[in-house]
Amino acid sequence: MAGTVLFFLFAGFAIACAVSMVYHRNPLYSAISLIGVFIALAAIYLTLAAPFIAITQILVYAGAIMVLVVFVIMLLNLDEDKPLNRLKYLYAVGGGLGLALLAQTFFIFYAVLKAPKAEVDPNMTAGKTMSIGRAMYTEYLLPVEIVGVMLLMAIIGAVILVRKMEHPHLELVGEGEDEKE
Repeated sequence: MAGTVLFFLFAGFAIACAVSMVYHRNPLYSAISLIGVFIALAAIYLTLAAPFIAITQILVYAGAIMVLVVFVIMLLNLDEDKPLNRLKYLYAVGGGLGLALLAQTFFIFYAVLKAPKAEVDPNMTAGKTMSIGRAMYTEYLLPVEIVGVMLLMAIIGAVILVRKMEHPHLELVGEGEDEKE
């Protein structure tokens, strides 16, 4: 009973943050609302007894991915003065896709209700931290290392881009002195 109440509480918080994310015109406020969605989703994972996935959700999505999203927002330097009405036809496309998503959601609920209930083995270790860690660092060691190297390359590229944007006058000062001589 308490698990159901917590689930609906966190689901309501996630929905409220998602609506807030879509509602705000400022992209930074939307990014903060998206962090709220990620935290609510991690809390839902905790109520479903999946602590590893919950912690991964917080570290990877609410931490690393949102830092990259905020970095891109800052890099783009979006102005709020620009009119947003140039792509009016996308409202109809978005509404149609939203209705399709709603129909899929209702179909999944219907399929889950009609599916026979499977018995859960309490000795099963799927989804536990030890079994996920063992699989990540034995069977899937190469993909984990490749993802780590790719993330390192992305961080180095971001640092190089920021350094070029912070000091663009340094290159121009040297060029101007050569032309005067």
